[in-house]
Amino acid sequence: MSDTVILINSLGGGGAERVVSTLLNELCFEYECYLILLENNIDYPLDDRINVICLNEDVNLSGVKKLIRLPFLSFKLAKIIKKFGFNQVTSFLYRANYINILSSFFAKHRVVISERIAPSAMYRNNSLEDMISKILLRTLYKKADLIISVSKAIEFDLIETFNIGVKQVVIYNPYDIESINNKANEKVGVDIDKKSIIAVGTLCDRKNQQLILRSFARIADNDYILYLLGKGENESKLKVLARELGIATRVVFLGFDNNPYKYLSKCSIFILGSNAEGFPNVLAEAMACGCAVISTDCLSGPREILAPKSDIKFELRDDIELAEFGVLVPVQDEVNLTKAIEVVIGDNELRGKYRQVAKERANDFNIDGIIKRYKEVICVG
Repeated sequence: MSDTVILINSLGGGGAERVVSTLLNELCFEYECYLILLENNIDYPLDDRINVICLNEDVNLSGVKKLIRLPFLSFKLAKIIKKFGFNQVTSFLYRANYINILSSFFAKHRVVISERIAPSAMYRNNSLEDMISKILLRTLYKKADLIISVSKAIEFDLIETFNIGVKQVVIYNPYDIESINNKANEKVGVDIDKKSIIAVGTLCDRKNQQLILRSFARIADNDYILYLLGKGENESKLKVLARELGIATRVVFLGFDNNPYKYLSKCSIFILGSNAEGFPNVLAEAMACGCAVISTDCLSGPREILAPKSDIKFELRDDIELAEFGVLVPVQDEVNLTKAIEVVIGDNELRGKYRQVAKERANDFNIDGIIKRYKEVICVG
């Protein structure tokens, strides 16, 4: 049986983590699967046939300390690769990618890295950490044997902005639509009626739930309830902001749940307020659950999902765009996000149309077709 080896920071709640769980749970029927974790944190279900190896890193390390630890973890990983005789390791997320590449200097294995977010959007600040990360990316990514980009915009960004000439393949994230539909039928512990809006994701600056709260506070229909599903460092800050905006009684913090579908399927509108993405899982999952979706036109993913016939290099700067499969709004634009919410709320026909076509579009990312492409690049003899 062939080996499939995946390296990732952890399987704590997150989009890339959910994809890894989905892939391994599917691949373990045909391949000997290994999951190597930097941190011992697993929030998603894993089949018992999957072999888990943990490097036991401290989950509370600062960004700078994580950078300092890269060489030590790379050497530790190289020892594991040699011990098990792995020929190839596929990594997900920046830190795991850096460690995978560095370890190849010792272990001489084939390196496949999965790029989950456009670096230009991720590293927009001039902080020391961001500058070091950009140097590492430009230097190390050229040493990979193959890069799997989850969107065409990421592929373009790596080539044009970072001059990465390594062979790339674009593989969109896979979604088990049948499983999503089954899980969507589960009951929830809160009452959700038709006047419901939901946002799902880690409560952090990049996901920009602050924007969603500020825009929600401006809408005229005060009967709507906003549900925030997720956990993260900004939870306390967001609760304070909800109180300051006078909407605390209309905002429900649901915490983390590894079955977001049971909530998504019961809400009529989904909002993604991110400043940056790769290929936003929750956007496609919300569509699979029949939500009318509103998203920032961030780099990257939302435009490829909602307006696939448009130019991926175009970014909305003003006004809203009623795209083929949902509504796009400029990044960090409170006024236009409010406008988009009001348009979708106020037009029953438009909202109904978007809920219908959302399900149709989500089927384009069904796991059956996409898993075949992953098998071609991450499953080796």
